[in-house]
Amino acid sequence: MTLRLVEFVVAGNEASDLLPVRSPALLRAYGARRGFWTVLDEGPVERCLALLLERSDGEWVARHVPADAGVENGRTEDGEALAHHDGWVYVFGSHFGSKAGPLRPRRAFVARFREDDAAAGTLPVRVVRNRFRVHRVVNDALAKAPFTPLPPGDRVRRRFIVETLARGTARAKSWVSRLAEDDLPLNVEAATFTPDGTVLLGLRFPVTAAGEPILVELAGVPEMFAGDGDWPVAGRAYALNGVTPPGALVGFRAIAPTADGGYAAVVGSIDALGKGSVLLDDHPAGGGVTSRHVRFRWRPGAEEHLVAGELVADLAPFHHVEGLAELDGSCFYVTDEDHRVALWIG
Repeated sequence: MTLRLVEFVVAGNEASDLLPVRSPALLRAYGARRGFWTVLDEGPVERCLALLLERSDGEWVARHVPADAGVENGRTEDGEALAHHDGWVYVFGSHFGSKAGPLRPRRAFVARFREDDAAAGTLPVRVVRNRFRVHRVVNDALAKAPFTPLPPGDRVRRRFIVETLARGTARAKSWVSRLAEDDLPLNVEAATFTPDGTVLLGLRFPVTAAGEPILVELAGVPEMFAGDGDWPVAGRAYALNGVTPPGALVGFRAIAPTADGGYAAVVGSIDALGKGSVLLDDHPAGGGVTSRHVRFRWRPGAEEHLVAGELVADLAPFHHVEGLAELDGSCFYVTDEDHRVALWIG
């Protein structure tokens, strides 16, 4: 596949995920014929929303979107996944930590906003921080799964789970009751809504003991925003079969629905090389993996825990593809670059 590069500088940061703009009003406001949302890495969600837009004359531009999360301003970080549902754009935090641990409660959040509201003025963003409730229900689902998740190494367990428990206990945090010493740290990198309104979460970590990427179905995400104290419930966990190179460990990097009712995804390394990753210290087979564009089909209520995947394109030499979209007969990818946003079109 031949790819064309379009480079942007947006608030001096790299991008995660790629979500097509669906709002005609938003496209009109910017004089664009099409565009994508992306979320910038590390900072609070209200400072990290951006648009990548193709104007009517074919020129691509980037726009950092001013947003306001009200009382939650400054209380989140590391938005990783974007998804559409019922007129809203949802942003999912990684629910993870730094590359050396521990887990960070600020990353355990879901935010949402109305896409049309971005057409004028500061964008109102609603944030719900779940204080490790998603961590708990996903870990419980993995414990019941008919496959075996890859056990964390000693350093991973100590840095991400034991140290998180110790810090929370020392600070008398109520969320310590939602963690257990045998838990797996979660790194949420991908999400998409299903036709039933549930969410398929794509995990970068953990993976299965066979090195396959894991999906977990999550119900009740929109209900979190009703203010009635409802929290998501995890359904089944699934392993994506047939997309992992021999001897490697592969996690999800992005998921997007396709026009035929299936799903496209990017799978790749469980963490970045050369950045002090404790995960890769314990699991080096998960580092030197190039990104792959794959497709799969999943149906609500599926009983089979193995989901068959199909390779669309090996994206070598890229190790760091963070988002994809299949739109208007083209494939779009965004890569994780230092201090720039790189959009590749093929």
